[in-house]
Amino acid sequence: MQRITLNAEMRDTVGKGAARALRRADVIPAVLYRAGKSYPMKLQRKELVHFIKTTAGEQVIVNLKFADSDRLALLKEYQVDPIKGELLHADFFEVSLTEEVRVTVHVVTVGEPIGVKRDGGILQHGLREIEIECLPDKIPGHIEVDVSGLETGDSIHVSDLSLPEGIKVLTDPAELVATVTAPVVEEVAVPAAEEEEAAEAPEVVKKGKKEEEAEEEKKEEEKS
Repeated sequence: MQRITLNAEMRDTVGKGAARALRRADVIPAVLYRAGKSYPMKLQRKELVHFIKTTAGEQVIVNLKFADSDRLALLKEYQVDPIKGELLHADFFEVSLTEEVRVTVHVVTVGEPIGVKRDGGILQHGLREIEIECLPDKIPGHIEVDVSGLETGDSIHVSDLSLPEGIKVLTDPAELVATVTAPVVEEVAVPAAEEEEAAEAPEVVKKGKKEEEAEEEKKEEEKS
């Protein structure tokens, strides 16, 4: 699994005022969680923003480099200002290479289904991520699902996923990952005028038949 180093420092000050002061100095307040405990720390804004942008939501082990030690961790979540779009805070949880962890991994579909390319069907996505359990160094950045073989009506469920040895899937096996549905056929509306003509046509035919029968009866009477 990919590993990236970020320089970090423990911080003594906490609270909103202290956090704002750090951000003004281009430093992001963060918290490292481990075994039910939390440790306030801080990271350089430039490094952390670059890390978040380049990993694009993939699971990556972070080597937090402190002055006296290194700690391995995973990014748990981060907060962004909804108006300015600026990074405000980040949470990490420390991991050990000998202890299994539970994490959520993104699911990415690849390929164009036969049912879409040939039959004009529609590829619909189910789950966008699944929960797994494994050792930290076995965590995949993401899980690729090949949908190119799907025909109309075919589906892929969590139970169909093929993952490397040592990875346990915790998400319900019956959950849908992707499916190809039939194209939607729109009914062509019949103009009102045509509907009226269609409704009147049988009536006209019936009248025509009656008139013909009356003429035949009249001819028979004249002959007799």
